[in-house]
Amino acid sequence: MAAVIPVALDPTHVRIALVGQGPLAKRRLAQLLEGGAAPAVYSPEPDAELIALAGIALRRALPAPADLEGVQVLFVVGIDDPAAEALARQARVRNILVNVEDVIPLCDFHAPSVIRRGDLLMTVSTGGRSPALAQVLRERLETLFPAVWADRLAELAALRDRLRATGAKGPEVLRACRDLIAAKGWLP
Repeated sequence: MAAVIPVALDPTHVRIALVGQGPLAKRRLAQLLEGGAAPAVYSPEPDAELIALAGIALRRALPAPADLEGVQVLFVVGIDDPAAEALARQARVRNILVNVEDVIPLCDFHAPSVIRRGDLLMTVSTGGRSPALAQVLRERLETLFPAVWADRLAELAALRDRLRATGAKGPEVLRACRDLIAAKGWLP
């Protein structure tokens, strides 16, 4: 069993870059943008969709070593193996966390499958061992937690804020939130 530590990164505090091309690079870029990131994007041969998605952040080349200065997290997707290996080495020399899609030995971290419902974020990870299983589980969670959960979270957050404003402490807030979830029948 691989050891992993789940983390949620705030993209306003982390400099992210994406190197890639093809459908998986577009998917990863869309996920980063949806999460609030504004990554630098490097692609030697971007298609029209990647060009549109990346906008002014796109550089039509692989990054030079100097381009990686200041980057803290690097995603590499759809780049040939020798170039991906070189980028992973360059990143690690600079203490940059790197993920080379579907190449476990070159990954410092694995990006989980993601379900977003407003501020509600659910993830599924197999540690890179079975992206297909992560996808199937994500699809199942999407049906169990439809878009209405964004509103439910907002309702719970408002309750929490009201209780905190009156001086309520953690256990009381937790109990009230659990009671609301039960009273509304949100979970079976």
